[in-house]
Amino acid sequence: MLKSVLFRPSNAKRITFFVIIDIIVSYFTLILSYDLRFSFQVPLEFKANVVLVFFVLIALKILALAVFKLYLVPWRFFGLLEALKLFYAHILAYGIFCGIAFLGVFGSFPLSVVGIDFVISSILIGAIRIAKRIYLENSPKNSPKPALIFGANTQAPTLIKAALNSEIPFYPLAIIAEDNEAVGSYISNLKVYPKSALKELIAKHKIKSAILTRAYAKPPLKDLFDALRELGIEEIKIATMLKDNAQEDLQDISIEDLLSRPSKDLDKETIGAFLRDKCVLITGAGGSIGSEIVRQCAEFGAKRLVLVEHSEFNLYAILEELNQKYPQKKMDNSALFRPCLLSILEKERLLALIQEEKPDIIVHAAAYKHVPLCEYNQKSAIENNIIGSKNVVDCAIEAGVPKIVMISTDKAVRPTNVMGATKRVVELYAQNVESKNSEIVAVRFGNVLGSSGSVVPKFKAQIQSGGPITVTHPDITRYFMLIPEACQLVLQAGAIAKGGEIFILDMGEPVKIVDLAKNMLRLYDKEHEIVIEFSGLRPGEKLYEELLIGESEGKTKYPSIQVACPTHYAINKLNEDIAELIECKDSKSRLEKLKEIVVEFNHNAG
Repeated sequence: MLKSVLFRPSNAKRITFFVIIDIIVSYFTLILSYDLRFSFQVPLEFKANVVLVFFVLIALKILALAVFKLYLVPWRFFGLLEALKLFYAHILAYGIFCGIAFLGVFGSFPLSVVGIDFVISSILIGAIRIAKRIYLENSPKNSPKPALIFGANTQAPTLIKAALNSEIPFYPLAIIAEDNEAVGSYISNLKVYPKSALKELIAKHKIKSAILTRAYAKPPLKDLFDALRELGIEEIKIATMLKDNAQEDLQDISIEDLLSRPSKDLDKETIGAFLRDKCVLITGAGGSIGSEIVRQCAEFGAKRLVLVEHSEFNLYAILEELNQKYPQKKMDNSALFRPCLLSILEKERLLALIQEEKPDIIVHAAAYKHVPLCEYNQKSAIENNIIGSKNVVDCAIEAGVPKIVMISTDKAVRPTNVMGATKRVVELYAQNVESKNSEIVAVRFGNVLGSSGSVVPKFKAQIQSGGPITVTHPDITRYFMLIPEACQLVLQAGAIAKGGEIFILDMGEPVKIVDLAKNMLRLYDKEHEIVIEFSGLRPGEKLYEELLIGESEGKTKYPSIQVACPTHYAINKLNEDIAELIECKDSKSRLEKLKEIVVEFNHNAG
């Protein structure tokens, strides 16, 4: 431990080391200069003032090197710019020395010695300083990469320190300010430049790496990413809060970073008040959306969470995650978490569970969501999505659950596939059923990044296997949102619901899937190696998704949440139609019945 502390780099140790080296080298070069000037036969009258000359010259030299901040440059960061500064420092030091010599301070003194010493000293002191840089550049395994730091904030000095301690494989050459306030100043001895200097710095130092000191929202990050790639930056890292292992805290920019869009009006106080000390039952608790709803409920202080899931593995996975995060909670009748291996098609068991637990809130996330699979398994999709959802709503109403939040999808708007049509039927049921003392709300949103079946993990797998990337159509577009953001807004919508609403989450601008694929290839630096192929639209797939038909009925106090116009459907007729749909024996009759219930359903068989 003592040894590691002793040899750990620091500014004080570096300055002390180089000052001592400069004194030794300067004495050697001065003696050598005398010897070369007089062919190693220095007259006695010149030997007497060698000590005085040495002390004055070394003092001036150290002062000049300090003026040009060369003692603050880490050994392995010494480059051509610093070599030029070292030359200027020698000119300054020896110029002042010559002025003093002309005043006769040193008596009889051969000025030619100064010229010889100037050359030898510049070469030797520069060579010693650049030696480590040359060694590192010829040792690829240990060679740190030149980089730019973006952001003149408190993270910048931490990054520079990590580089000095060889904790990250980069050495920063400059800091780029996000505004003009810090431009021209120094942070940990690195100069802060404006953005306008980017092109010059990258070209001059052949920089291929950049480190961002903070997370960015999608639009500025996307613009910055594109600009840096155009300038030749190949590697872009985002620095999280650096801890013990700094290298692990430098993350690559992900496609999620480029597509994500932090909500502008997320109201955590409202969500907290909605969930705190409540019993919440979540269906589909092991799925992509359901598991994140579980995490958010636990984070916001729910008293008890009842996890309903029909997949044993998914239920096990989320329960293990929760038990690791909340080890003090045990799996018993008073625990924070109760896992229930249960299908929403088992109505009697579901009702018994709800009556036993008496949840304050039910979040219904269980559904079959994969469009092509629902096309190939229409009966299963109809039963699970419609009958299962109907069971959840009916049981909740019978048990008097105060709030029921249904997860819907943008595919329910003018659906072209069975999955979207089934979700639209559920919306109609939620809006028109006699809810008694329960408030029922549906929340509609688009694709979430990283969910099971999402295009992003599919593209990642295709890139890792060497390609090609398959996109169904060059013009296909989708809305995207991060899972945590979507789930928080779902809970926020549930908090403000009065019952009967269909809330629509603001998904931002739609993204072309082919552009997403191109960006992923650029992130993996595979844009010249892997091709994009178009495979054609799949059964039930449409080119673009919608969140609304026409205008919304109204706004909420949150710009990210709108309310869709209600659709009246006599509940008795709807129940009859659903019963007839279940009795259909073939695909044609099912599709015709779905078309009868969801008049805007325009099936695309592919």
